[in-house]
Amino acid sequence: MPKRRNAVTLAAVVWFSAAQAKAEPLPLWEAGAGAAILNLTDYRGSNERKTYVLPVPYLVYRGEVLQVDRQKVRGLLYSSEIAEFDFSVGGSVPVDSEDNQARRGMPDLDPTLELGPSLNFFLYRSPTRQFNLDLRLPFRAVEATDFSGIHHQGWLFHPHLNIDLKGVVPGPGWNLGLLAGPLFGSRRYHEYFYGVAPQFATAERAPFAANGGYAGAQFIAALSKRFDNYWFGAFVKADTLEGAAFEDSPLVRKKNFLTGGFAFAWVFAKSGKLVDAKE
Repeated sequence: MPKRRNAVTLAAVVWFSAAQAKAEPLPLWEAGAGAAILNLTDYRGSNERKTYVLPVPYLVYRGEVLQVDRQKVRGLLYSSEIAEFDFSVGGSVPVDSEDNQARRGMPDLDPTLELGPSLNFFLYRSPTRQFNLDLRLPFRAVEATDFSGIHHQGWLFHPHLNIDLKGVVPGPGWNLGLLAGPLFGSRRYHEYFYGVAPQFATAERAPFAANGGYAGAQFIAALSKRFDNYWFGAFVKADTLEGAAFEDSPLVRKKNFLTGGFAFAWVFAKSGKLVDAKE
């Protein structure tokens, strides 16, 4: 249970995002704490889901290279007026196979950590920064861990369009973020989640060897608002596995599904030093 809770907390920090605004003087760092409620499928393609209620840290650091916010942890390696190159992270939650009917009798799925570079192109910026459109090209190595060791599980490529909007929700300070794009995974990555070795085959679960390639698509909508000393965020994610390289795996029980959640945090400490940054 601690392993699952730690991994889901990491996932919550990664998934909750806020739309960006124009650059303005903001504290170099902020710290706080809060809680999140998430409703997630056990894995992409599972027909079983769980609801998590868990504590979530609120950490923001607006350095010139290292940047941490509700969306991600990244190292900004290069930035210009038209593009930036950064290093970012992602991940997935663990699955106890005995608690999942499709995987019962198979090895558990350890939580994964995704690490890799992302090349981001600024396609459009409105004069007031109320509307921003980016093309983001993250390419990440996937590492699974049981917190006693790390095992490489392939690669994941997730090109997507990202839209940040302000002013579309009544009331000041609301930020809306929209993200849409396909996913592509290596054979090893797909095999980790969807492969069925012969020794784990049953009458209802045929052996399956996954191939690399197209891994479906995702659409995410995220809404957030920063109050004086509080923050609120919510997201909903639509997933499709139609046409995926592994869609015929017996572990794929549902090809179209939704996940979502919301979080709130109290910001109790901040730096006295201000820097020009985007909220």
